[in-house]
Amino acid sequence: MAAHSIPLSVLDQSPIARGDTAVDALANTIDLARHCEALGYQRYWVAEHHASPGLAGNAPEALIAALAMKTDRIRLGSGGVMLPHYSPFKVAETFSMLAALAPGRIDLGIGRAPGSDQRTAFALQRDRRQRAPDDFTQSLAELLAYLEDAMPADHPFASLAKTLPGGGGPVVPWLLGSSPDSAYWAAEAGLPYCIADFINPDAAGLADLYRRNFRPNVRLEAPRVMAAVWTIAAPTQEEAEQLALPSRMMFAHLVRGELIPVPTVAEAVEWVKANPDPARRRRTVLGTPSGVREKLLSVANEYDADELMLVNIMSDHQARRRSYELVAGEFGLASDANAA
Repeated sequence: MAAHSIPLSVLDQSPIARGDTAVDALANTIDLARHCEALGYQRYWVAEHHASPGLAGNAPEALIAALAMKTDRIRLGSGGVMLPHYSPFKVAETFSMLAALAPGRIDLGIGRAPGSDQRTAFALQRDRRQRAPDDFTQSLAELLAYLEDAMPADHPFASLAKTLPGGGGPVVPWLLGSSPDSAYWAAEAGLPYCIADFINPDAAGLADLYRRNFRPNVRLEAPRVMAAVWTIAAPTQEEAEQLALPSRMMFAHLVRGELIPVPTVAEAVEWVKANPDPARRRRTVLGTPSGVREKLLSVANEYDADELMLVNIMSDHQARRRSYELVAGEFGLASDANAA
C-alpha cells in the first residue's frame, strides 16, 4: 500500500492541560484545525464530553460553527453528537444551519454513549421524572428523515423537514461506535461507520459485521469504514512514549471514577514511577513518523478501512501540532491536497 493511499482525518477532544482553562483548550482546537487543514487532512471532528475538567468539548455544534468561520476547505463534524440527550428535530435544525455556514463541509457523527457518567446524563435530561427511554434507533430514523425530507406523510412532524435551513448542501451522517449494536445499526441504515478503535482495539470484527449486513440506499451505495486510532508521532520513540503518559494517567484515573485535567509530561512521569502499570488497555500507535506510518497501515489493513481518523490527548499543544505534521508528511498529505 502506498504511503498516501488512505485518507487521514482528525478527532479532537479539546484537552485542557493542567494550569490552562477551557478558553485555552478551545483556542488550541481552532489553531489545530487550521493547521490540519493546511497539512491536507480530510476532515476534522470534535467530540462531546460533559462535566470533565480535562476535556472542553461539551457542545460540538457550537465548536463546529467557530471552526467553520476559521477554515476554508476541510470537512467539519461531530465525533459525535450523543443523540440520546437531544431532540432529533433540534439536531437536524442545528446541523442544517451549520451546513448553511459551511456549505458542502458538514458531517454529523452520531453516537449513543452518554459522553459522561450517569448522574451527568440525568442532569442533561429536560424531563427528570424518570430515566430517558432507550429509543436510539427510533431517534436515529427520525433524525435521518428530517435531514433527507423523507418523513412519512402521515407522521405528525412530516412538514417540519421543509422548515430546515437550506442552501448548504447535504449534511453527511455517520454512525459512531465500538460495539456490535452500532455495527448493525449502521449497516441497516446504510450509513458510513466510524469504529472507535481507541476504545475497543479488538473491533475488526465489527467492520466485517457491518459489511455483511450493509443495505445500500440513496445515501450510500457501498459500505464505508473509518477507524479512529490513538496516534502520537515524535522525532524519537522515547519522546512519543513520554508524550503519551499524560493520557495514560488520565485514563487510569477515569477507570477509578476520578476526572482530572491533562497532566504535564513531568507530572505523568512521576505518577508512572509510583503507579507502574505495564498493561495498556487501549491500542496506542506511538513512535517515529515512519514507525507510525507502518503501524497505521497495519491497522487500516486489519479493518480494511477506507479512512483513518487520528486522535490523541497531550498537554503540550506544540507537540500535538508537530505530531499531526509528522504524520501528514510521512503520508504525503500536503502534496496530495495541493495536487487535488
